[in-house]
Amino acid sequence: MEKIKVPFNIPALTGNEEKYVRDAIRNRKFSGDGPYVKKCESWLESNLGCKRALLTPSGTHALEMAALLCDIEPGDEVIMPSYTFSSTANAFALRGARIVFVDIRPDTMNMDEKLIEAAITPKTKAIVPVHYAGVACEMDAILSIAEKRNLPVVEDAAQAIMSSYRGKYLGTIGQLGCLSFHETKNIQCGEGGALLINDERFIERAEIIREKGTDRSRFYRGEIDRYTWVDIGSSYLMSELNAAFTFSQLEISEEITENRLKSWDTYYTHLKPLAEKGLIELPAIPSDCINNGHIFYIKSKDIEERTELSNYLLKNGISTFFHYIPLHGAKAGRKLCRFHNEDLFTTEESKRILRLPIYYKIEIAKIETTVKRIKDFYNRLY
Repeated sequence: MEKIKVPFNIPALTGNEEKYVRDAIRNRKFSGDGPYVKKCESWLESNLGCKRALLTPSGTHALEMAALLCDIEPGDEVIMPSYTFSSTANAFALRGARIVFVDIRPDTMNMDEKLIEAAITPKTKAIVPVHYAGVACEMDAILSIAEKRNLPVVEDAAQAIMSSYRGKYLGTIGQLGCLSFHETKNIQCGEGGALLINDERFIERAEIIREKGTDRSRFYRGEIDRYTWVDIGSSYLMSELNAAFTFSQLEISEEITENRLKSWDTYYTHLKPLAEKGLIELPAIPSDCINNGHIFYIKSKDIEERTELSNYLLKNGISTFFHYIPLHGAKAGRKLCRFHNEDLFTTEESKRILRLPIYYKIEIAKIETTVKRIKDFYNRLY
């Protein structure tokens, strides 16, 4: 096997991370709600258009806060796709909910909005769409169903910062939205996340939950003369050092997004001839969606062909990965969840996806090398 020439991911760096972290150290403020935390939250509120943004230690923690805000209790049901990361389900299962999976659309790999209504029961407490690869779910249809049933919508927008649906940024459309700043994401700080609150009714309680169940945020604002324990909660605050790192990336988020989209478009253009021959399938972006270049994948004929292609690319120094193994087939999924009706696409489509290397400032030559090897593979195969 050749040495890796084209890595799958290199975490983004902007050049200001060390400067801002050093500044945070000089300020001697290391815990949550310091100046850089406030800068990041203000940036998210101003640029994305949410009512309130709260930084969290991870996207997982943002989802856990959302589950608490939705008052999830044992016996409740929460609807989501099975094609997602365990954090999406865990956040609600931790509160005692039974997870109800619905099938995905094969074009976007997102939850099929036409299947949601039939999965709703008197026990349903929330709907959780996951914007796979930064491509929006059909949010108008989902919101219409949710409003009719008086259900909150929690957007898992972990992969979707700067993506939009009909002019609105993902994470700002449902009542709550959850972002991730994990090192694999477009905007990263190693481990981090944010809860976006779009319904003002949730703001005060979100601040309490995030501060170990206390009203300390009100105390810091001078609204009360002392703070105390008023609700359940946990420590969901991002540290000031992580926030300083995050802010250096948020500042140039448009540049990062444009750069990744250029890489995404290069892959799409160069691989389109293979798709036109019916040898592979390329990602589908609905006309009312703008994606953020987070993931570029191709779909092979089946899992055997995908494995063969992945091994061929690795032998030529190119690192690729498949993605989620559907949760309903996992050990915990069989115990904590159920799949509503038939799994027509979730499992089969998951077996075909192969994610290609894409990251901030990936050299075009590396993309061209990857494309050439993919074309070589299919020329030999067919």
